[in-house]
Amino acid sequence: MDLRIFTEPQEGATYEDIVAAARATEDLGYDGFFRSDHYLAIFGDGMPGPTDAWTTLAGLARDTSRVRLGTLVTSVTFRPPGLLAVTVADVDRMSGGRVELGLGAGWFEAEHAAYGIPFPPLGERFDRLEEQLAVLRGIWSTPAGSTFDHDGPHYPVRGNPGLVSPMQDGGVPLIIGGSGKRRTPALAARFAAEFNAPFSPVEATGRLFARVDEACREHGRDPSTLVHSTAQVVCVGRDDAAVRRRAEAIGRDVEELRTGGVAGTFDEARDRLGGLAEVGATRVYLQVLDLADLDHLADVHEALSRI
Repeated sequence: MDLRIFTEPQEGATYEDIVAAARATEDLGYDGFFRSDHYLAIFGDGMPGPTDAWTTLAGLARDTSRVRLGTLVTSVTFRPPGLLAVTVADVDRMSGGRVELGLGAGWFEAEHAAYGIPFPPLGERFDRLEEQLAVLRGIWSTPAGSTFDHDGPHYPVRGNPGLVSPMQDGGVPLIIGGSGKRRTPALAARFAAEFNAPFSPVEATGRLFARVDEACREHGRDPSTLVHSTAQVVCVGRDDAAVRRRAEAIGRDVEELRTGGVAGTFDEARDRLGGLAEVGATRVYLQVLDLADLDHLADVHEALSRI
């Protein structure tokens, strides 16, 4: 099982906090370190303030050496695709080819209001997502000496010179996720290297995987060429007292975590991860909400690394 740490720095973290967690992630042997792309806290006051996801990842590209890096997920409302293509390709080269891009339609309306970012209706945001995916793939795949054009209502491109070149062959891997019944699986089948089923119980995760597999077949794609992943909040301890302490530190109910996340004692967490593997997950993003508790990262790795 490919295990990655997934963080929410908008809830309150400096770059120093983030890089300490990323280096611990790398030293412990995890496969990746990912972060959200948000500017407004969802659960608390957000002190000491937000950090920009791609600025942070550029720093981590130089301050780590092995782990995969990326976002879960960048909202299409934040950056036009041409500029996003340049930014992500730059960070990929800075990292030596370790970057992945999770891209979504966006959902946090209050965040957009707080920072003066337009927030179109859901249908338009999905239209923009589809168009951004096409533009990113087009720009990254255009060879030097050629130009790329895109006709679209939201992001028309004329004469892009084809000089935006990530280090990874074929461009930066794209991650698309969510529980949408129609457009999300279709977009994943057409554009993504990976489909992510976020924060769903085991049975629901299996249903989302089945839905995207069917979309792959409808678009003439072998479902086995698409990575099947899930994101799950993690709260693990060596005993019940440690689990309760860590749950209290992030303001969550222990039983709710056991039902809806990879949580509990080592054996309980292993059972949950095993269930996700049985329904087809080959990669799990473990959402860590307390970046200061680096011992938690060690306990989680000890508990789960053999799955």
